[in-house]
Amino acid sequence: MASAARPLVTVQALEGDMVTDTAQTVHLPDVMKASIRPDIVTFVHSNISKNSRQPYAVSKRAGHQTSAESWGTGRAVSRIPRVPGGGTHRAGQGAFGNMCRGGRMFAPTKIWRRWHRKINVNQKRYAVVSAIAASAIPSLVQARGHRIESVPELPLVISDSAESVEKTSAALKVLRQIGAYEDALKAKESLSIRPGKGKARNRRYINRKGPLIVYGSEGAKLVKAFRNLPGVDIVNVERLNLLKLAPGGHLGRFVIWTKSAFEKLDSIYGSFENPSEKKKGYVLPRSKMVNADLARIINSDEVQSVVRPIKKDFKRAPMKKNPLKNLNTLLKLNPYAKTARRMSLLAEAQRVKAKKEKLEKKRKPITKEEASAIKAAGKAWYQTMISDSDYTEFDNFTKWLGVSQ
Repeated sequence: MASAARPLVTVQALEGDMVTDTAQTVHLPDVMKASIRPDIVTFVHSNISKNSRQPYAVSKRAGHQTSAESWGTGRAVSRIPRVPGGGTHRAGQGAFGNMCRGGRMFAPTKIWRRWHRKINVNQKRYAVVSAIAASAIPSLVQARGHRIESVPELPLVISDSAESVEKTSAALKVLRQIGAYEDALKAKESLSIRPGKGKARNRRYINRKGPLIVYGSEGAKLVKAFRNLPGVDIVNVERLNLLKLAPGGHLGRFVIWTKSAFEKLDSIYGSFENPSEKKKGYVLPRSKMVNADLARIINSDEVQSVVRPIKKDFKRAPMKKNPLKNLNTLLKLNPYAKTARRMSLLAEAQRVKAKKEKLEKKRKPITKEEASAIKAAGKAWYQTMISDSDYTEFDNFTKWLGVSQ
């Protein structure tokens, strides 16, 4: 299947069409070449989908339907309001607070919450344009899960005779002819019961999305023919909706266009040069880059012929090194540093050697003569410490006490 870059799109003929209609082609509208912005599509979709919500809130009186009052301080209980009375479990229980059984919720929900969101008109148009452009790229459509293996080409355009189909059986026949029946069958078979409480809230069943039929004539009969097929949506080309073009905010919906709807796209959305006829002053958003393949652009002959050639002999800026940590850098700044460092190392070695010799001398064994001489010298020194006067004072003291030696 070819991509959206083709200038012409073939109109697929249906059974019963005139012979002249079989080989018709239509010009590809510029909206199919617009830039695809998933970020804008996701943002706009999440905001638009909030506009159909129904306000909800808890009852204003919930949790306060009792005449509870606090017991105050001094009773060794908390000051939470308590239910009056006696004789039942309820009497004396805490009330009102969100931490209490039967109490109100914290910050009860209100119906005046900001439910709806305003979105810029230009942003909404950009999102719709991106979704239309993405529907013309087979890889994006397949990535979304659609079965388009049997489809002859994308974008898929069928003849206007499809707009006159009235019966659902005829609609299924049309889908088989154009190869879209497999995708519609996938949507039908995916019908299942919703998990959770939604089953009790009028949304019991869920199913996948099938093809989107876009028609151009107001009041076309095909609406009644296709509306009973599960997963198949129908929309007028002048009322294209992002919620249907990109369900869930995901690009790549499988879209089937009728010929009249496809031809109206240029007048509705305009082109990159001419403004739209239906939307005042609106011009399609031009992408920043027409070709996003940078490697191909850089290596092209047009660019390479004017760029400056590669410099073969160039010097890189030297890395700055710390002279306190790098010796070669230090020697460049101070050549004497090498001599000074050598001298300091030699002086350190000599100091270590002298200390070692001194320790070896102290560890030398002492002879008997040296030991006796040391002992005699110590004894003589000890005797000099006690003078004769000390002895006389001691004798007088003992006599006064009456103690004989």
